[in-house]
This record gives sequence, structure tokens and C-alpha cells, in this order.
Amino acid sequence: MRPNWGEPPQRRRVRPALHGSYEALFHEIGTPRFLVDLLSGQTAEVLRRPRLERAIGVIYRPETERASHYFSARLAGQFDAVIHIDETRAVEPLERTAGWELGEPPETYPTAL
Repeated sequence: MRPNWGEPPQRRRVRPALHGSYEALFHEIGTPRFLVDLLSGQTAEVLRRPRLERAIGVIYRPETERASHYFSARLAGQFDAVIHIDETRAVEPLERTAGWELGEPPETYPTAL
């Protein structure tokens, strides 16, 4: 990910999903990965109501995450299916930089408490 377009890639930690989002709902189910067929007539009502949906792409700004990466959406009106993978890892850039190799400092940096 990059903090801004044109900057070298950095390996970033993604914050836990916001309460009330689809991502938080799927995480709470406790199944590591699953497929939801939204075309079937049995789509759960919870997927038809608007909730927060998080979008993270090349740019990720945790300091403004709510405004930068969340929007209101209805999954059943947006997609035919959703694949949820609860845990994943970063795609590795072809050209690694120090920011990529070192990753982010721990959240307790510099005190390490």
C-alpha cells in the first residue's frame, strides 16, 4: 500500500473493521472464509440493509479511515456474490523498499509498552 500516489510502497497494518460494517459482521461469524450467493432468493435481510463497507486499495490512510475508506452500501444490491476471507497478507511489490521491508513500527512505538 502507499500513503499517497507516487510514493514508495509500505507494508501497513489494517485496523480492525468498524462496528456496524459488513466486514465486522463477517468477522464475528467466526468462519475463516466463505462465499455468500446474493442472487439466491434466500439472501439474509441483514445483507439487504445499508451498512458500512470498507474499500482499501493501493492507498490506505488509517488516520482518516472512516472518511477515506468507508461508505454506505447494500451488498445484495451491489454484488452477485461475496467471498469473505477473514485473514490475508499483503501483495508484495516487485520493487521492495525500506518502508516495505521494515513495515510499520508497533503501535506502542517508541515506548514499547
